[in-house]
Amino acid sequence: MRAFRIAAMVALALLAFAAAASAATPVREFQIVIENTVNGRIFVWEDGKSVEIGKVLAPCGSVSREGFTASSWAPDSSVCATAVNAIHLKIANNLETARGILITLQPREFLDFDPANYGSYFSQSSSIFTDIPAGSGIFGGMYAPLVGSKLEVAHTLPAKLREVVEYGVLTQEFGKDGSSLPQALPADYMPSEGDAFIITVTRQADIDYVEFDNSFGGYITVKRIGQEPEVIGQVLKPVAGVGRFGGTVYARVGRIRANHPGVIDISTSPMGEIGGFQIIPRKHAMSPEMTFARTLTQWVVVGPIDGRNPSWEGLPPLFCAHLYPSYLPLLDSEPGMDEVSALNRLLSRFYVVGRMRGSEEWGPLPSVTGRVDDALVDLGAIRIYFPLPAD
Repeated sequence: MRAFRIAAMVALALLAFAAAASAATPVREFQIVIENTVNGRIFVWEDGKSVEIGKVLAPCGSVSREGFTASSWAPDSSVCATAVNAIHLKIANNLETARGILITLQPREFLDFDPANYGSYFSQSSSIFTDIPAGSGIFGGMYAPLVGSKLEVAHTLPAKLREVVEYGVLTQEFGKDGSSLPQALPADYMPSEGDAFIITVTRQADIDYVEFDNSFGGYITVKRIGQEPEVIGQVLKPVAGVGRFGGTVYARVGRIRANHPGVIDISTSPMGEIGGFQIIPRKHAMSPEMTFARTLTQWVVVGPIDGRNPSWEGLPPLFCAHLYPSYLPLLDSEPGMDEVSALNRLLSRFYVVGRMRGSEEWGPLPSVTGRVDDALVDLGAIRIYFPLPAD
């Protein structure tokens, strides 16, 4: 345990040093392209190069008109949830229900999945199933998108001519022979086999960490690179327990499992086990289906310093444009990672640490599995360290 703590603190020191020394770290931008057809390619276009990272096992032919509540706070034609176990793409809001109209990208583990035994949002008919493992690639690996990442669609060539090979084709040659240029998805969009979805991901590199004083009325502080810490909000309800949030089975202790306009989900359990807690904004905590977030111990509820100011649903830096699941393993590899150094793999991870009440030392979060209502009762503060982009 002592060796683990030392290794963790060394990693944090490296992160802090690199962050302080690189206030001018460039923004990283890339495009993810998903061909909505059987055996369609999933590839990334970055710095003029294409890297294939997976295949489509089963395309979608429908949309879900009853998305999760927080999807309503995401922009139209954007990523409205990014997680190790799913990515939700929002077309527009359903005017009848005010919920998002969604398409979902699923990792390979979910192809033979029974949604009746799953507690999170799931819609098979509107899902694109991929061969990418949960927790890697676009699902929390090197190419995870962010909440608010721009979504476009291009209608591809007829099947007999469908040899879509490079993102350059999408941007330079579409519009000929029945194809189309990438465009925002109209509110009445219905996916067709052969459509290509393009997600543009722009990652910021301007925040060192966000800190939460885990007490009623505790300050929420942002430390931006090259600036002094700034108080931006307050904790309205601290966390005291750990719960069974399903997707944490694919995330390690102290890792971000998911981010959407109404949640930051943090794992406290080892890979293969379930356990974690969530940080949610004030208004979402008052949603009818979130009563348990107000009465149970597994949620942190947050809001602005002045209670008269708007709640934070869908707003940066916590619920849009900054957070995403990110874990690049030191030893194993995935497409596009061969030239990424061990140091950059470390610095490219979000890492959540804690400080116990009465202590000045920061260290790893407690490793807790399952539901334990008082597992974090002595947790005095939470800090989310932000990554630097891998070179």
